Amino acid sequence: RYHFVFITKYRKPVLRGDIAKEIRDLVREICRTHDIEIVRGHIRPDHVHLLLDAPPKMSPSKMMQAIKGKTSHHMLQDHRRLRKEFWGRHLWGRGYFAATTGNVSDEMVAEYIEKQDLEHQDDEAFKISE
Repeated sequence: RYHFVFITKYRKPVLRGDIAKEIRDLVREICRTHDIEIVRGHIRPDHVHLLLDAPPKMSPSKMMQAIKGKTSHHMLQDHRRLRKEFWGRHLWGRGYFAATTGNVSDEMVAEYIEKQDLEHQDDEAFKISE
């Protein structure tokens, strides 16, 4: 299992409302396509947390390439406002944080992601915070 965190370019707080829901739906679709299980996720206005259970054949860099690349492509293609704000065809900042859950339990990482926002959400496993 891997804990990933990645930010929007310039840490712009654009992951709100319908944009955040669309990102969540795209991440779910990408993960389903690659046989990756989303254990827990949380979309904040300027970054995303994911706790993923991936098949051994898939490296962390390939997972992030698929998730960041495809979400960026779709969002910038479909949303003119985002294209204006994120010129240069990049929605996400360079790089990402990645750690395995070997040093801490899966429950500890899931609790950390869970407590990023204490408001009630429509989906307990993959939240969106305004």
